[in-house]
Amino acid sequence: MSVTRLKRKNRKDKSKSSVRRQSLKIQNFKPVIKNVDVEAIKEE
Repeated sequence: MSVTRLKRKNRKDKSKSSVRRQSLKIQNFKPVIKNVDVEAIKEE
C-alpha cells in the first residue's frame, strides 16, 4: 500500500489550524494601556 497525501485535506487542515491560531491570538490580545493625565484634562 502506498501513501499519498490528499492535497485538498491538507489545505483544509492548514486553513483550519491557521484560523484557530488567529482566533486564539485575538482572544489573548490585551489593548495597550495609555496613561491618561486626568489633571491636565480637568485644567482644560
